[in-house]
Amino acid sequence: MSESGVKLFQTWSSPLALRVVSALKLKGVKYETILEDLANKIPSLLQYNPIHKKVPVLVHGGNTMVESLVILEYIDEPWAVGYRLLPEDPYERSVTRFWAKFGDDRVFVSVWRAFFKEGKEQEEALLLALNNLRFVEEHIKRKRFFRGDEIGFIDLIFGCVANLLSILEEVAKVKILDPQTFPLLLAWIEVFSEVPVVKENWPPREKMIVKFKAIREYYLASN
Repeated sequence: MSESGVKLFQTWSSPLALRVVSALKLKGVKYETILEDLANKIPSLLQYNPIHKKVPVLVHGGNTMVESLVILEYIDEPWAVGYRLLPEDPYERSVTRFWAKFGDDRVFVSVWRAFFKEGKEQEEALLLALNNLRFVEEHIKRKRFFRGDEIGFIDLIFGCVANLLSILEEVAKVKILDPQTFPLLLAWIEVFSEVPVVKENWPPREKMIVKFKAIREYYLASN
């Protein structure tokens, strides 16, 4: 299928949009980047994603895809020759989809809750986040990446942990991943963070700290 008309709406800091950036680069897909300011959304974003009004949004040949999980699955289909994000085996694909959903619905939700809480509420949210992350620690099983020697779908999903978690730890002054409890996950983070398509596109750390500190302070002051 032609690559004509491939556009990606994203913000400079969105970890969900950066999943899509990494996937497109791994697949060798050429695309146009449209940087969004979510405080002042442009009309085309509202046109392409009128329900959620957020990024990422992928436009390909006049068709629109929203939500990062949906977009990642789509990317594997029209550009099926060469690098594959999802396994070809149906059972392995089902396992991959399970862990992707677990990552978004359980792991990231619990980590975000810990980030936006204080005191006793933060302790409770942190306990839930740690329990969810232990399942991830067991799943990686001393592999270089989640599916073995190559970066794949689950790695891109949990890339939010690799690139964002230490920033959240610093801003909220909590420790989530310690070497004794999560040695395999920390080893994976180190390897994943050095993958060129990841490393070259992640925003500057100090800039991210300033952004997420402001977000947390605003949220705590409003609740």
